[in-house]
Amino acid sequence: MKTVVCYGDSNTYGYDPATGGRYDEKTRWPRVLQRLLGDDYSVVEEGCNGRTTVFDDPKDDWKIGLDYIKGIVCSHRPVDILVIMLGSNDMKICYGASCEDIAEGMKAVVKAAVDTLVYKQKYAPEVIIVSPPEITSDVLNGPFSGSFNEACCEKSRNLAAHYEALAKELGVSFLNAAEYIRPSKEDGLHLTADAHRGLAEAVCSAIKG
Repeated sequence: MKTVVCYGDSNTYGYDPATGGRYDEKTRWPRVLQRLLGDDYSVVEEGCNGRTTVFDDPKDDWKIGLDYIKGIVCSHRPVDILVIMLGSNDMKICYGASCEDIAEGMKAVVKAAVDTLVYKQKYAPEVIIVSPPEITSDVLNGPFSGSFNEACCEKSRNLAAHYEALAKELGVSFLNAAEYIRPSKEDGLHLTADAHRGLAEAVCSAIKG
């Protein structure tokens, strides 16, 4: 059996933009992925609301993805496939990060995970870097309008190219979620139930491909 760790932010956690709660296990994309992959795989959910790559949330000091990735992958060893979808929160106004900065943050997370697993389990996992769905202008009129502006939306449209270049540099796989899904109209940031299904199908194809 192969272990798949899905490491991400609120869209991996399963934040429901309609209620502010969490989608159930029938809906969240890692659980849908488990059903699509079948019994030969064990899919682990590791999503956290507000998680970034390397940027420190001024209100919550436990949102930095780099700080937790080593412990998480070691908790689930052996890890055969690591799917990382981070970057949406990195675009918040408060961080002032460029796409280049965010890609460097993703690079640090990937390298920390791979280096740790090579040391601990003696082989590297297959890594899939997922560029998150683009943040739409609906975010400007939703509950997260204070955290994002139009420049953030523009940044999100450009991030995929930087992640794709990073994946080539590191020799890992790349998936652009924006080619398959869009966020909800409610907040322009979080996924609908249908988008969770679409993302799971895209990741499943990437894994089996």
